[in-house]
Amino acid sequence: MPSTKTKKQKRNHSNYSRLPRGENGGIELLLIQSVDHLGKQGEVVEVRPGFANNYLLPQGLATIASDHHKRMVDKHKVKLQEIETARLKTLRDHAKHIAKQSITIEANANEEGHLYGSVGATEIVASLKALDIVVTQDQIRLEGVLKELGLYTVKVHLHQEIEADLKVWVVPTVDENA
Repeated sequence: MPSTKTKKQKRNHSNYSRLPRGENGGIELLLIQSVDHLGKQGEVVEVRPGFANNYLLPQGLATIASDHHKRMVDKHKVKLQEIETARLKTLRDHAKHIAKQSITIEANANEEGHLYGSVGATEIVASLKALDIVVTQDQIRLEGVLKELGLYTVKVHLHQEIEADLKVWVVPTVDENA
């Protein structure tokens, strides 16, 4: 039967040790797609093991930065750049389309115009979805929730370099019984 010391040594060798380490002790990964606040497609970045194993690798945003993968990126750099340029053009068109929109959200309010609740990213995403515009809640950039009636300009973050301004009208709920 192995001693406890041997068992502990074996446990310390987790799957992190199989990933290539960078100069600062992090995991070296090659980005398959551009990631906000990290880097652009084709760049080699160094991240913490948890971020690599729990987010970047499972989401398919990065791969292990092996020599083979680096050579493949260098070989296909022009093709990757064309794909990224086409993607950015599509996102810019999407941003222009969003900027032309104006959505109206009904909410319960008192006579002074203060909402009983608030309007947040969930309601904005639902209103855009009704117009066949698909965005996620984390792409809506609010400076706090909207708690009063009125017109607001909300940023919709589509990419590191691309944001659209969306006009959001918060109006009182129309009483059908009146």
